[in-house]
Amino acid sequence: MTRVKRGYTARRRRKKMRFFASTFLGAHSRLTRTTTQQIMRALVSSHRDRSRKKRDFRRLWITRINAVTRKDMVFYSYSKLIKNLYKRQLLLNRKILAQIALSKKNFFDMISNKIINQKSNTNQIKE
Repeated sequence: MTRVKRGYTARRRRKKMRFFASTFLGAHSRLTRTTTQQIMRALVSSHRDRSRKKRDFRRLWITRINAVTRKDMVFYSYSKLIKNLYKRQLLLNRKILAQIALSKKNFFDMISNKIINQKSNTNQIKE
């Protein structure tokens, strides 16, 4: 029986994996078995952290808005601000609100004052 030489499929697959893991340290970039394990782990982490990043940024924006909102008005909070924004149909997302709160404080104060004034005006009209 003649000798069967293996094809290049396995070599190509391992080469692709080694290229992906080339920046890993130590045996994680050299040994095939540990390389595959580390690649699987890296892909799982990247998939998990893509959704985690969105969650973390939303928390950051909410914290920034709340800090600026509470700074001037003692009894006013983030939740009341968002509730009144939706009630007045001022559709600004949290990312934009956080940017306005940090960079253009006067504009943020104008928005919050307008909401409070409209609230007091509607209460007077109802009474």
